[in-house]
Amino acid sequence: MKWDKYTIATTTAAEDIISAMLGELGIEGIEIENNVPLTEEETGDMFIDFPLQMPPDDGSSRVSFYLESGEDHEALLAKVHAALAQEKQFLDIGSAQITKEQTEDADWMNNWKQFFKAFTIDDILIKPTWEELKTEDKGKILIEIDPGISFGTGKHETTQLCIRQLQKYIRKLSGPSGRPKVFDVGCGSGILSIAALKLGAREVTGIDIDENCIGSACGNMKVNHLDESDWNFYSGNLLADEELQKQEALKEYDIIAANILADVIIPMAPVLFPCLKKGGIFITSGIIDFKEQDVREALLAAGFEVLETNYQGEWVNITAEKPLD
Repeated sequence: MKWDKYTIATTTAAEDIISAMLGELGIEGIEIENNVPLTEEETGDMFIDFPLQMPPDDGSSRVSFYLESGEDHEALLAKVHAALAQEKQFLDIGSAQITKEQTEDADWMNNWKQFFKAFTIDDILIKPTWEELKTEDKGKILIEIDPGISFGTGKHETTQLCIRQLQKYIRKLSGPSGRPKVFDVGCGSGILSIAALKLGAREVTGIDIDENCIGSACGNMKVNHLDESDWNFYSGNLLADEELQKQEALKEYDIIAANILADVIIPMAPVLFPCLKKGGIFITSGIIDFKEQDVREALLAAGFEVLETNYQGEWVNITAEKPLD
């Protein structure tokens, strides 16, 4: 099979937000190339005799994605151009020029696996399914993950921000009256849902607009030996489907986690507000730092009270509460 490779000329500062934007458009298999020097930790994980010789880091980056050759992609590419034009208003994304080349079939869907290694978030170990568990890690809370083509290895700052907030508020809301029920909006690989159950949630429901994510999330739940009666995933569009909004509002979740883009969180805030119990917690991330205030204002306008804001790199988590009265 042949593939059309589209490469966006951008900046290292914008590569994450552009990758996330492509993911929101349903584009899979994103590849990033830049000249940012590797850290000592990264080079330590690479079995090489000589250090890699790279050109000087000039701040440029190339974000590529693949589409099957011979199909009509004009409508999708038009959405990419429109999204890039919108991002250009807020962020230096470079020229954003898109070039195209054709490539033969290759295992680019799996090549990224060589860079996904086990790592910890506090006392939580996140390990790819293809790695053996080390003896010294057996006392940690274990999450095994194979993201496949879905977003969510746990490495990204936004996911780590969410996991830490889930850990804090699941503990806070657990007690004699029971354990919290969690709604994972934009579930991707299911990593936040897995974390929620491992951290003590009673049950989780996950939703994603990409049907491919549902199979990935269900598979990862089974890999982690989580009881099928405790979780449910389905594909749907909460913003567009009013019946779905009513259905979820009846469930009155204790915690909602939304690790999605700021531009989705903003219109989603009033939709998710009725889905929370009074005193329920809304954990948001996927927010680039310059859109923090926009998200904060949207949460307040929807009726939430902001509890805390956390930062990791250029990414922001805002955790809010549905008032008791």
